[in-house]
Amino acid sequence: MNVRAVFIDMDGTLLKASNEISRRNKEAIYKLINQGVQVFLATGRHYEVTAPYHKEIGLRTPMICLNGASIHDAESGRALQMNTVRLNEERFHQMTAEHPCNVMIHTANGLYCKKTDEEIDYWTKIGQCPPQYIGDLRQANYQDVLKYSVRTGISSPELSAYFKNEAEVINWNDGFELLAPNVSKWSAIKSLLRKLRISPLEVVTIGDGPNDIEMLRQAGTGVAMGNASEEIKTVADFVTGHHENDGLAEFIEHYLYKSYKSNVI
Repeated sequence: MNVRAVFIDMDGTLLKASNEISRRNKEAIYKLINQGVQVFLATGRHYEVTAPYHKEIGLRTPMICLNGASIHDAESGRALQMNTVRLNEERFHQMTAEHPCNVMIHTANGLYCKKTDEEIDYWTKIGQCPPQYIGDLRQANYQDVLKYSVRTGISSPELSAYFKNEAEVINWNDGFELLAPNVSKWSAIKSLLRKLRISPLEVVTIGDGPNDIEMLRQAGTGVAMGNASEEIKTVADFVTGHHENDGLAEFIEHYLYKSYKSNVI
């Protein structure tokens, strides 16, 4: 079986905790590309904080951002596809106001947030694009929402469950995210595969988080990072090393070079 495309998560997969790409990971990706394999980034990040790393690697493929809510052109950054989510805004803000949390709203026009923090400061530095608004989000004039992020600091499935009839819910150990129904990294990957005429069986996906579960489960080969939880590892076909130890490169070196040459994985 030929491996024609590889989709790579960023945080906890491609990147170290320092938000840097190791030399070994870069070299592994370069060799894949030289073999004719198409390499894509598939991330929960918004475009502005994805593009610098995409450029650093030298990729020319579209970027899947915001967990599949948007796909961006490699050269211009133009959104090729966007999926907006609609909530009962009054109810959402009332419920989140009752909990100590930060709320980040990713829109087609930029980021709106309840307050700034270390994560948002990093996004602003890397993406050179500060939030459109910081403050009481009930007073913000935003539209075309692509993703809601609620950072409670703890796992909050009891709170996120209130939105399961309105949105696709992704639970994290520090909060949850809301997307349009049926939107995921995998839904975006499928959209690209149709255009590229690539079978899902010819695809490898690599990730570590709950936003990666569907793409790990549905792709021909799903690879979980060593730093992933047991829930993530269970749905994967392979488990590679920790992201701090170049687990991405480890899998590529041990399996994809060989699989490409022998057509076996």
